[in-house]
Amino acid sequence: MNNTMMRKPKVVWKLPSITTFGLKVFACVTLLIYSIGASFVQDGLIHLDNYTQAELAQALEADSHLMMLAGIGSAMQIIGGFAVPLFAFLAVEGFRHTSDYKKYLLRVLALAFISELPYDLAMQQSFMDFSMQNSVFGIAVSLMMLYALDLYKEGKGVVPALARICAVVGAFLWVSLLRVQFGPSTVLLAAIFYLFYARNVLKTLLGLLVSLVHITGPLSFYLIWLYNEEQKHEEWNRWFYLFYPLHLLVLGIIVKFFMS
Repeated sequence: MNNTMMRKPKVVWKLPSITTFGLKVFACVTLLIYSIGASFVQDGLIHLDNYTQAELAQALEADSHLMMLAGIGSAMQIIGGFAVPLFAFLAVEGFRHTSDYKKYLLRVLALAFISELPYDLAMQQSFMDFSMQNSVFGIAVSLMMLYALDLYKEGKGVVPALARICAVVGAFLWVSLLRVQFGPSTVLLAAIFYLFYARNVLKTLLGLLVSLVHITGPLSFYLIWLYNEEQKHEEWNRWFYLFYPLHLLVLGIIVKFFMS
């Protein structure tokens, strides 16, 4: 028999790829899961603020249903950790590809301020609460930091290096003092993604270390490795901007006025 007839066809394994649109969808879905767990489950169903730590432990021990709800809420928030590295990565991609940095920054800042009332309503059941700020402020501060890093990206020597360090430390302190949700990790990840953009192994190792604080955050790096840099479905961008305040507003109204 001819040897060529005996040969098995060659199987070529090809990794899947994901576009910017795909990353945004995945990030929004996991963020929605986080928000439902934190607002609807923990605040709306469990009323977590009504318990001290000791009282909660006793209540969970005495009520298996309450324990199940607490487990579900915690699991949903852990899943939300996927979103943090993705939003930091997307902020860097947006910075690199935008044709107008000022307009881009102003859009993000406007979104941060618009989202603050829905965020307070969903997470604190209050119309104004300064104990923690919404995560879009972390992206806005990251964009300012990236601008400063970009000014010194070509510089060599002590002065440019110190300028880059000051930009990152300043952004980190800013989001920490403002108590921005996911702020410190967002800033650090954005700095890593930008400074080590072409050094995939180092970028991934450093990013994984920072992302460990969110438990599931390191898993997002699989999607980042599959990113193909294609900018598709840009007409959906306005909906991605609207998603954040709208989903928080809906959750806030449900929890504040129908479950309190």
